Amino acid sequence: MKLSETHQQIRDTTRRFAQEVIRPLAEELDREERFPAEVYRQMGELGLFGITVPEAYGGAGLDAAAYALVMEELSRGYSSVADQCGLLELVGTLLSVHGTEAQRAQYMEPLLRAALRPAYCITESDAGTDVSGIRTTATRTADGWELNGAKLWIHNAPVADVAFVLARTNPAAGKRGMSIFIVDCDLEGVSKGPKEHKMGQRASQVGELHFDRVKLRHDALLGEEGRGFHIMMSVLDKGRVGIAALAVGIAQAGLEAALDYAQTRKQFGSHIAEFQGVQWMLADMAKDIQAARLLVHDAAERLDTGDRASIACSMAKCFAGDTAVKHSANAVQIFGGSGYIRGYEVERLYRDAKITQIYEGTNQIQRTIIARDLVANGASL
Repeated sequence: MKLSETHQQIRDTTRRFAQEVIRPLAEELDREERFPAEVYRQMGELGLFGITVPEAYGGAGLDAAAYALVMEELSRGYSSVADQCGLLELVGTLLSVHGTEAQRAQYMEPLLRAALRPAYCITESDAGTDVSGIRTTATRTADGWELNGAKLWIHNAPVADVAFVLARTNPAAGKRGMSIFIVDCDLEGVSKGPKEHKMGQRASQVGELHFDRVKLRHDALLGEEGRGFHIMMSVLDKGRVGIAALAVGIAQAGLEAALDYAQTRKQFGSHIAEFQGVQWMLADMAKDIQAARLLVHDAAERLDTGDRASIACSMAKCFAGDTAVKHSANAVQIFGGSGYIRGYEVERLYRDAKITQIYEGTNQIQRTIIARDLVANGASL
């Protein structure tokens, strides 16, 4: 996989930051479930948020391949940090493509320098994979809108300053009756649920947001009224490339740890890397991780060209997520009993990997998307 000079520079800069700043903190952040605001401020100063956001709006103005490289390298350090980068990328894309000049002027710069913490609010108790099931409503008033409802499993909810909320504005219109609103979290009627205690990616804050008769101005509407579902869905392909790259980063960190351990750990008078059983595990890890990486970069390229991007993004996300789970488990296996103990990196990687098969669309849904595209457009990719 040949990288351009620009891609090499962004990869090397991110790798160095992940190695020197993120990785030394990963065990502490996982143990304490702490939001690393100081790390995000440094990332904002380095320009690691808003990779594909146009330079005119304060982003790096790079392509999806650069975004994938950044996500993989951050995740090698700690996937919770990469997850924050992915969230900012989605929100930055929403604003740059669909926001008004006033909205971009108010929110973009503080978001990209980590002075504002966003939440991306779709999921509800009866609306997970099936987004059409949302019940949060926004009703027109003389002064704008009134927002009512609740969202759960929302990234950054416990610490959010501003929420991008999908709500029903015309319940009779189905998917065509949803709109997106920018909601400042200090408004009256906005409340936050407790932080959830998760299996993995524990420094990523997740919780509920509640909206009780929240008064919004007319200019809180993001994009065209009634197009919210389509706008939210339009950024999910990029989100899937980001999560796929994040999964590759988890798997790569597991391979590096397992290889190092296998070359130092001795049993029966030999390094365990000399045993064929361990060698085959390492070989399977390496080939599957590289295959996942190539799928990610193919999907990123298609995102930029528009060439059957959705099927490629689903393939990358599905395969990379499965690879991360399978081979972080193999990394634990190579470590043996040590790999099952808190404080060893591979134990955390195994827990961090599981969510990559769930969020940004479950891997079962990705298979459905792939199959439907094949039926509609044929097997030639």
